[in-house]
Amino acid sequence: MKAKKIDGSRYVPFEERRGDVSVVYFTKDLSAEGLLRIFDKVGESLTGKVAVKLHTGEKNGPNIIPRPWVRRLFDEKLGENAAIIETNTYYKGDRYTTEQHRETIAVNGWTFCPVDIIDEEGTAMLPVKGGKWFTEMSVGSHLLNYDSMLALTHFKGHTMGGFGGSNKNIGIGCADGRIGKAMIHTHPKSLNQWSVSHEELMERMTESTKASIDFFGKHVTYINVMRNMSVSCDCEGLGAKPVVTPDVGILASNDIVALDTACVDLIYALEPKDGKAMRERIETRHGHRQLTYMEELGMGSMRYRLLDIDKDCTETTLKEAVKDVKPFGT
Repeated sequence: MKAKKIDGSRYVPFEERRGDVSVVYFTKDLSAEGLLRIFDKVGESLTGKVAVKLHTGEKNGPNIIPRPWVRRLFDEKLGENAAIIETNTYYKGDRYTTEQHRETIAVNGWTFCPVDIIDEEGTAMLPVKGGKWFTEMSVGSHLLNYDSMLALTHFKGHTMGGFGGSNKNIGIGCADGRIGKAMIHTHPKSLNQWSVSHEELMERMTESTKASIDFFGKHVTYINVMRNMSVSCDCEGLGAKPVVTPDVGILASNDIVALDTACVDLIYALEPKDGKAMRERIETRHGHRQLTYMEELGMGSMRYRLLDIDKDCTETTLKEAVKDVKPFGT
């Protein structure tokens, strides 16, 4: 199947966007308290047994969401009926097998709540509705044991995807380590493990995300933490590129498209020198195709209102949101 030519390297300005307007919540409070307060704005949809899709990182990874923040979220909001979910990796390393993965999880200190490696006991196929590349996607079989899902995402760059937001966290993170991730990254019969081109990779990853969020329906929500944003993913661990992008804040929404779009918009709203590395990473990997394809698949809207919870949920602008951002390291 031949993909339609899409320029995923191009940033789509707000005035060119169409469709409904969603709500995205924002706080500059990068702390456990900030995380708890913004969770309260979107957490009502989480019922029953809650899967928390969190990237727990490679061994000693320096940029992951702080464990004390997540612990308080579990202790004070999620309770005992929630678990972090992960899948094994497609590449060989410290999370390639379940045994290696559990050792890495322990090293990184994720010991205060259950961590379910959802492909530990096999896989399940979920339908992909309206997809270009797939009619179904292979995910860790334990995903089907949950009633709702919170995507708690460290927003950052990504070597292949341009950026890693909620879309990448779910699309790659719920696909199992052998079948699902191969479907996303590798053409059938190809000898090259990473043989899928830029726009096609964005689309395949997005279709994987759609399969998982369609399974949960209205019982899924999203939080992105814009802190310690290397152009590298947390899967690179200690090998990640140095952080040069300023910390921005925490964002949350019930609309995955609006949320990831708002985070990208905030990168573009930074002073040119502060956002340069992340913008280049997104554009050279055609990462904008994640956003436009999510919208094409009916997963949400690239148009939104940004509500500042530090100011009683008054609407704010992107420039106001990054007004007091300090260059990283100052």
